[in-house]
Amino acid sequence: MNIDPHDYSETFIAEDSVKSAARARGVENGVTDVSQGTGAYLRQLAHQIKAQSVVEIGTGSGVGALWLLEGMLSSGTLTSIDDEMEHSSIAKIALSEADIAQPRYRLITNSVMDVMTKLTDRAYDLVVFRHNPEDLSFAISEAHRILRSGGVFVIDNFFGGGKVPDPAQRDPKTVALREAGKLIKGDTDSWVTSLAPIGDGLLLATKL
Repeated sequence: MNIDPHDYSETFIAEDSVKSAARARGVENGVTDVSQGTGAYLRQLAHQIKAQSVVEIGTGSGVGALWLLEGMLSSGTLTSIDDEMEHSSIAKIALSEADIAQPRYRLITNSVMDVMTKLTDRAYDLVVFRHNPEDLSFAISEAHRILRSGGVFVIDNFFGGGKVPDPAQRDPKTVALREAGKLIKGDTDSWVTSLAPIGDGLLLATKL
């Protein structure tokens, strides 16, 4: 039997029942959540960098928040931003079911761009972007401002459903992702960058 290594890695770390229930609510509400493999990787990353303060742009159903909080320091705080009240509401259910205390997270429902401008300079260890790619040029600039030196910016779903690597695909969201990749990769004075084939692609950029 020929097993695809990507499929194998995606299910290598199993989700618990709380994450599975949150993911099911997300499907019902048309939410794009982290893949299982992406969640496991983000947990590992948060643990490796001893993340204390994390920003998640695009709350979804709360699956991503659950993975991130598992990897963060127990004293850490996750700030998760979404412009859809319904997303924040179902994420709150997931966090409650996981018995995560309110001081460990902030769910903010408002314009992503408005909220990011209010975040403190050089105060965050990790920023995860899972939102409208057309906001990326703004988000990259703001992420660089709010991250500490050595902090990491992550663009989830960077492959855009497989469209980004195909130059024939020119819809606005795909072009925005492609241009964001070029921008970060080319700014070697600001970022150390890599691209990992996890989930639908993770672009990783460490702030210099």
